[in-house]
Amino acid sequence: MKVMLLAAGLGERMRPLTDHTPKPLLTVAGTPLLEHHIRRLVAAGLDDLVINVSHLAAQIVDFFGDGSRWGARIAWSHEREPLETAGGIINALPLLGDKPFGLVNGDVWTDYPFKHLCDRVSLPPGGAHLVLVDNPPQHPGGDFELLDSGLVAPLGAGGKGLTYAGLGVYTAAFFAGTAPGKSPMRPLLDRAIARQCLLGEYFPGQWVDVGTPERLQALDSAVRSVAE
Repeated sequence: MKVMLLAAGLGERMRPLTDHTPKPLLTVAGTPLLEHHIRRLVAAGLDDLVINVSHLAAQIVDFFGDGSRWGARIAWSHEREPLETAGGIINALPLLGDKPFGLVNGDVWTDYPFKHLCDRVSLPPGGAHLVLVDNPPQHPGGDFELLDSGLVAPLGAGGKGLTYAGLGVYTAAFFAGTAPGKSPMRPLLDRAIARQCLLGEYFPGQWVDVGTPERLQALDSAVRSVAE
């Protein structure tokens, strides 16, 4: 299964760190965020990767190259300007093919077992599978609810609100009808919920949205303390 890593954002909340360094190259315990993902994906047997880039793209491409240093094969999807999540994926679909593919947001930190993504490919037509986690302090309300049936539901359905982890499995047909160009993901997720073709799972393990310099510093300290 191919996996797409999202790495094209401007990293505005990370400024001034991202003024001269793209967010995927910011380090945790001395290793770039994106490299942590690549190492874990390859260890899980997922070595066929597609990465989108835009902001300071040359730095990212120069650092990772074709991926062979890590035992991966990397294809690059270039965006003249960041196309947001759905737009970036649609732009990369020619590289991803027709089979379900994994999706990993490049600016999260998690110990989710990536090999489990391979078990989530039995999807309804035009469907997707999301990994949901407990709500972080900066997002207490959550994004969705998860029903006992495994379907993802909107908030207010009567269950516990959970946060989309930026991890999942998607079909190319999930994006059908969406024009190329800048496009957010949320309307497509809501559409899939209405069609009852959005599945999900709850992951109780480690997950951090590395969205600000303060969170990056806290994560770096935590990872270093464990390593010691």
